[in-house]
Amino acid sequence: MQEHVLKTLTDEDLDMVLQLLLASGSLKELARRYQVSYPTIRVRLDRLLERVQARMEGREQDPMAERLADAVERGETGAATARDLLRLHRSLLDEAKKVT
Repeated sequence: MQEHVLKTLTDEDLDMVLQLLLASGSLKELARRYQVSYPTIRVRLDRLLERVQARMEGREQDPMAERLADAVERGETGAATARDLLRLHRSLLDEAKKVT
């Protein structure tokens, strides 16, 4: 039997899941608890969701998604720009797969 995906999360990720539950799913409240902006918490949650989805589907994490999320957290780019870049990156990867 395969290990439950939540058991594979880091302590930091598990804490975010717990805090989200305690905040009744409110991202505004979660941002307040972590003392960060709403867009920052949105990026962190998107990143966590991507890791969980990848594990559930048995695929590797997307290194581009990780780098863009890091850049948003460091304030080097905005969340909307990072999402646009990630969409572009993934569409280019899909096109490349079709060609080969």
